[in-house]
Amino acid sequence: MPPNQAIRIAEERGLDLVEVAGNANPPVCRIMDYGKYKFMEAKREHAARAKQKNIVVKEVKFRPKTDDHDFDFKVKHILRFLEEEDKVKVVVMFRGREVVHRDIGYRIIEEVIQRVGDKAIVEKGAGIDGRDMHAILAPRIIEVPKAPKKPKPATPETPATEAQI
Repeated sequence: MPPNQAIRIAEERGLDLVEVAGNANPPVCRIMDYGKYKFMEAKREHAARAKQKNIVVKEVKFRPKTDDHDFDFKVKHILRFLEEEDKVKVVVMFRGREVVHRDIGYRIIEEVIQRVGDKAIVEKGAGIDGRDMHAILAPRIIEVPKAPKKPKPATPETPATEAQI
């Protein structure tokens, strides 16, 4: 159909003529309400964004000389973050000549992993980046078992057994 005729038909119906595939031979056009189309498209995008879950990475910092009480306190924070389904980045910061004792950093990270092992999965093991050593822990997804289906009550058509009475 010639473009002039398509434009006239669209104007008669109070709609818009929208080019769908301009590179095709001949170009493909569609008669539609373009404002309504854009509105519905925005609505679909908003619904898709609402269903997305943002991944949050919380960071907990340790030092090679972190005291036992402080260590326990920080592990409690890590457990709370994991229960909130956030990822946790465990960082051991070294200052000055402390970086020579990397084994202390590995022990700290291994101790953290051991304490939160039932609630976390190690996504990235201990690794050195400059003067910091870090590991990333992700929450362990626990599937909630579905409730078993209730048995159907006896109907007059089906005789009741002794177990149902």
